[in-house]
Amino acid sequence: MSSPVTTAPEAAAGLATEPTTSTEPTTSTEPTTSDTNQHYDLPPEVFGLFLDPLRKYSSGLYRTEHDTLEQAQIAKLHFVADRLGLRRGGRVLDIGCGWGSLTLFMAVEYEAEVVGVSPAGRQHAYIAQRAAELGVSDRVTTIQGHFETVELPSGSFDAVTMLGSIVHMPDLDVVFRRARALLRRDGRLYVSESCFRNAATRAAFDHREGTEFVRASIFGWGDMRPLSDLVAGAEDAGFSLASLDDLTDDYRRTIDDWLVNVDAAAERIDAIRPGTAATLRRYLEVANAGWGYTTKHYALVCRKAR
Repeated sequence: MSSPVTTAPEAAAGLATEPTTSTEPTTSTEPTTSDTNQHYDLPPEVFGLFLDPLRKYSSGLYRTEHDTLEQAQIAKLHFVADRLGLRRGGRVLDIGCGWGSLTLFMAVEYEAEVVGVSPAGRQHAYIAQRAAELGVSDRVTTIQGHFETVELPSGSFDAVTMLGSIVHMPDLDVVFRRARALLRRDGRLYVSESCFRNAATRAAFDHREGTEFVRASIFGWGDMRPLSDLVAGAEDAGFSLASLDDLTDDYRRTIDDWLVNVDAAAERIDAIRPGTAATLRRYLEVANAGWGYTTKHYALVCRKAR
C-alpha cells in the first residue's frame, strides 16, 4: 500500500513501515531555506503563466523542429523514465521535486510510488492538490526539507532523480553517497544539471555580474560546477556511470519558449508580483547567453552496480 500525500517537514512521513534508515552521513553546510526558496516560493500562478501545463521548470527534449514546449517536456519525462529503466509500480525519489511535474507524471503514467523532496512550502501544497485531482494521492508523498538532512529508508528506491537541484547542494560527497545508500541494488540515479564547460571557465566566470545576479535575485545559494566534479562525486560514492547526454541545445530552446511566454504574460505576471516579469526575462537571457560558450547542460545516469 503506497503512502498518501504528506508535507512533513524534515521527516519521511508515510514511510514508517520501512525498517531501516540510511547510515550515510546526513550533515553538511547546507543553504538556508530562505536562500533556496526565494524564487520557488513565488505564487504558483506566476509559474503557470510561462511554464508548460505540467509546470516543469527544467529542460525539455525537442524531437523535431515543430515540437511545442508542452510536447518537449512530456518527451523529456519519458526520456528520464527510459534512462532510469523505470518499470510500472517502481519506487522513485524525486529530489528537488519543484511543482511536481516528474513526481505526478511518474505516478500517473508509470503507476510509480513517488516521494518528492523540496524545501519550498508552496510546492508541497500545490502537488497535494494536483495529486488529488489526478487520483494518485495514494502514490505520492512529499517531504518539506533539504535532501541532505531528511530521514529516508536505505535501499528502498528503484530510482532517484535530481533535475536541476544538485546545484543547490553544497556537499557533493554527501549527496552522492546518500543517493547510493537509498537505492536498491541495480537502482539508478538520474542527474540533469547546468555546468560550467570546465574548471578554468568556472574560475573565470563564477563571480561575473550575470552569475551574481542569478544568485542574488533568483535562486539564492547555488554552486554551478563543471561536469567533471559531478562525475568524480558519483564515482567516489561507488556508482558506475551508465550514460551521459548533452542537452544544451534543448535547454536553449526551452528557455526561448519560456521567454516568449514571459513576454506574452508580462502584465499578468506583474499583477501578481510587480517587477517579476523583467527579473525573469533577465535571468533567462543570462542563462541563454552562456550555452555552448561558458555553460553546458548534461544528463548523467549512474547505476548502483553492487
